[in-house]
Amino acid sequence: MFSKSKINEPGPKADEAAKPASPEMPRPAPQDFKPSAPKAKPPASVLSNDLHITGNLKTTGDIQVEGTVEGDIRAHLLTIGESATIKGEVTADDVVINGRIVGRVRGLKVRLTATARVEGDIIHKTIAIESGAHFEGSVQRQDDPLSQKGKAAAPAPQGGGQQPAKAQQNG
Repeated sequence: MFSKSKINEPGPKADEAAKPASPEMPRPAPQDFKPSAPKAKPPASVLSNDLHITGNLKTTGDIQVEGTVEGDIRAHLLTIGESATIKGEVTADDVVINGRIVGRVRGLKVRLTATARVEGDIIHKTIAIESGAHFEGSVQRQDDPLSQKGKAAAPAPQGGGQQPAKAQQNG
């Protein structure tokens, strides 16, 4: 339980202990320190309902969309708010859809709530569709839905959305 201290044994003197370690005894640099507890996860990025984005979004974090996005979105956790509209492909580990998506959805876990409106295919590992959700498209289960190997078989329309359909109506 208790041990005898080594006070009488030879060791570094008090003034030597204050000096930095010699090259023979490397001391770990401060950046090598690894805390035992993981860092706190940053909060989700929120795109408010008055925001309209044209372009692709990519993050390793979480995104909550309340506005309109015309482009593809890639994230860890993606939450589509009730007032949100996405026109493009959505790829995330977890996808929670409360609003509208026009385009393909890829996710390990995909959840369509009662207010969801999806027009496009869903490629998933697990899926939950609540009563009242509106869905037009196909559902395909894959062990790795985030991989893009099936994408080459059906080329995505240019412009990140359903633009070619408009062009055909005009022509």
